[in-house]
Amino acid sequence: MIAGLSNAGAIPVLERTMQFAGQRHALIVNNIANFSTPEFRPLDVSVPAFQKQLNEAIDERRTRHGNRGGELRMDSTSEVEVNAHGIELKPTASGENLLFHDQNDRDLERTMQHMVENFTLYRSAAQFMRREFETLNMAIRERL
Repeated sequence: MIAGLSNAGAIPVLERTMQFAGQRHALIVNNIANFSTPEFRPLDVSVPAFQKQLNEAIDERRTRHGNRGGELRMDSTSEVEVNAHGIELKPTASGENLLFHDQNDRDLERTMQHMVENFTLYRSAAQFMRREFETLNMAIRERL
């Protein structure tokens, strides 16, 4: 019964999205903290690759259960490992810039853009998740 509620609707998709964005935020913050570290290369994961991985899991879920919900089964990739506790990111060096004199590969504008985009993704998923739980709460209390 509880599993049916927690796997209903968009909740599993929003959960995976928030896990991804939360872990990616830690990567971005680490990149910012090391802007002045000699020979530092920023780390990141591919957002389009995660989106593709999530879309494939959603399509597979719809094939199995229709639009009724059900378990969201995601396969692990080289950058995103899916396990029983959630997801774990396996970042790679993402630098595309010319190296500075200290052999650092930093790009403040791009990093700040990634941070804002990632924050927006996390915040949007959190708001949608809150609405899903409010709807479930109303249904449980049998109020409109």
